[in-house]
Amino acid sequence: MTFLNHKEPLFQKKPQELDFQDLYGSLSFNYQLKGLKLSLGTYTRIDQVFLVWGILCGMMFTTAQFLPISWQTQAMVWSIVTIVGTLAMVLLTRFWVKVERLVWVLYFWVLLMLLGVAVTDLAIFLGWGSVLLNLCPMWLGITGIGYLATGIGTRSRSLGIASLVHFIAIAFLPQVPTLPFLTTGIVMTVTCLVFAQVQWDMRSPIDYAMLTVQQKQFNQLQHQLRQTMSILES
Repeated sequence: MTFLNHKEPLFQKKPQELDFQDLYGSLSFNYQLKGLKLSLGTYTRIDQVFLVWGILCGMMFTTAQFLPISWQTQAMVWSIVTIVGTLAMVLLTRFWVKVERLVWVLYFWVLLMLLGVAVTDLAIFLGWGSVLLNLCPMWLGITGIGYLATGIGTRSRSLGIASLVHFIAIAFLPQVPTLPFLTTGIVMTVTCLVFAQVQWDMRSPIDYAMLTVQQKQFNQLQHQLRQTMSILES
């Protein structure tokens, strides 16, 4: 068995036949507008985490780039926001990571976020000039490491590419010396929003020890339906 599942495309349209752990806590957005039914699709709890972080990253880095708010004030506000976002990530994903045996990935992200916040706040309040000049590369690096770890845990090529994009963005930052925070925010936000909208590749289904017999049977049926739909669409 190969480490990566090359049979799956890097990105594809979200299937309707989701597994139990994906449907758990999922949200569907459907709107009726003048007789026209609009469906934004189903967002799993993993998708919801991507949406939350995409919005938060956009807010934080755009504010740092354009608004004349003191660094100390921003540090306090965004530290609280980041911690709240991290708690939301834990609450939203804890069932999924337990089923998929990826709890270590969640803990690793929590560690990265807390470490990033601590270093950022210390740099601002203690005046660590060299760190302040490199906040954008630091956060791109932290996020890139997180994507790399998640890609290894899920055996996902697309998450590995996301990691690579963040590291390439670090090398690109000197080309936009006047817009480092905006550039960083765009890279991090767009990446999150893309992953929230599509189905990214992952390892083949495993034996989900946490699920009941009925839930495992449900997953097997969903897997068969996905394979059938894939054949019909090809």
